[in-house]
Amino acid sequence: MNSITRSDQVAFEERYLRGLARGLAGALLFSLPMLMTMEMWHLGFSIPKGRLLLLLLVNLPLLVLLSHRIGFERTITWRDSARDAVVAYAMGIVASAFILILLGVITFDMPPRQWVSMVGIQAVPASIGALLGRSQLSMAEPDDEDDDADRSSPGDDNTAGYATELFMMAVGALFLSLNLAPTEEVILIAYKLTHWHALALICVSLIIMHGFVYAVAFRGSHQAGPEDGGWKAFLHFTVPGYAVALMVSLYSMWTLQSIDDLASIEILLGVIVLAFPAAIGAAAARLIL
Repeated sequence: MNSITRSDQVAFEERYLRGLARGLAGALLFSLPMLMTMEMWHLGFSIPKGRLLLLLLVNLPLLVLLSHRIGFERTITWRDSARDAVVAYAMGIVASAFILILLGVITFDMPPRQWVSMVGIQAVPASIGALLGRSQLSMAEPDDEDDDADRSSPGDDNTAGYATELFMMAVGALFLSLNLAPTEEVILIAYKLTHWHALALICVSLIIMHGFVYAVAFRGSHQAGPEDGGWKAFLHFTVPGYAVALMVSLYSMWTLQSIDDLASIEILLGVIVLAFPAAIGAAAARLIL
């Protein structure tokens, strides 16, 4: 009995360590574009403390909820999910600091406030990437499949399931919008848009979102049943998902100072532009997560 318990413990530890390794790989893979973006470096010098603190505080419960679904191991209690979220955050911080030091962006003569801000901003997508690494960089192991099946079992009530779908879309939208929000190209495109371009971009965003999930048969895509009707899934998931992408885009641009000193119409057009990749990220999150 003791030998069985010991072997189970060893197997558990091996799986957890593999999950940590995948998490570190995911943190590097998914955050590298931002780690090598000049606009993100400059934010370390200029981002207001309040906005940075809010971003870091928002990210923590987001990681807890995400960990409960795709953490480094199967988590039953919220305490375990919180532990994995803290580990993912730590991985994001370590990976971001290591790469920024390696690239010479952070130097030892730099004021602490600047490098803390740089690492703090970069740790958000890196920590999300750490958790995504578990689901996207893992081989098809039976235990992992069982865990995912248990977590996505239809035993949850419909309201909780719908809220989970919206949350996962918000995660995907936040991840992609953070990559692009600080770049000047988003505002430049917004300046070039006419109102007709903006309307067309909204329509295309909605079509792509819906097509990704329901039409093109990607792995993880959903099939709308006959009872759903042609428009029910579109109105129930795609339109709210696009609204989530818009709100996340606005928040990302505000946090990263992309819309400071802009007129209302310019802010609106900028949000519509950023919501295009954010909507794709939201749709992809429904497939992946």
